[in-house]
Amino acid sequence: MKFGVVTFPGSNCDADMIYVLETILGQQVVNLWHKDRDLQGCDLIVIPGGFSYGDYLRSGAIAKLSPIMEEVVKHAGKGGYVLGICNGFQILTESGLLDGALLHNDHQKFVSKNVHLKVGSTNSAITKGLDANKIHKIPIAHGEGRFYAPDSTIKKIQDNDQVLFYYCDEVGNVTPEANPNGSLYNIAGICNEKRNVFGMMPHPERASDCELNNEDGKAFFESLLKFC
Repeated sequence: MKFGVVTFPGSNCDADMIYVLETILGQQVVNLWHKDRDLQGCDLIVIPGGFSYGDYLRSGAIAKLSPIMEEVVKHAGKGGYVLGICNGFQILTESGLLDGALLHNDHQKFVSKNVHLKVGSTNSAITKGLDANKIHKIPIAHGEGRFYAPDSTIKKIQDNDQVLFYYCDEVGNVTPEANPNGSLYNIAGICNEKRNVFGMMPHPERASDCELNNEDGKAFFESLLKFC
């Protein structure tokens, strides 16, 4: 599979993502610049974490206007795969590729720590290969990660089995105490109705290397490789 990792001014997880995909997983990776208009035949586009354009206005609100995002939207519309992590998730909601919005954390503080995730839908390329009974420990690092959507949108997402991950405690209980940012229903990641666009706030690329003593995130990418 050929991956394209987009770099915006302010991205800071692009190199991490390229390392995991290219060095650890042995995949072909192209580094795409935000002004590019050619996706170079990539099968899956990754919008990585960071602070695109300094997070001015709302996070992702300026990045969605980049030339590369016009091509990413077209790619997704044709059924191409797109993965947005953290700031990438914010950009995908701002671009209309995913429902909802990512608001300021309910405690108004930047949070950086490990959290636990419980798999929601198993009917998605990024989750089909995961052990649904396993609780995954994955890092977060964000100030605007509170997933929000109107009740009607939340109902649609839940009815369509589009919730990929929920924040939970270490044994899998989905509780308010396990919610690091106030996301509605502890939602940590979703996909679109066609199941080719995925967004999540936690960083699996930061938990994919044995040198970090945590490889829980590696399974997410292995699932994408197997089912995309």
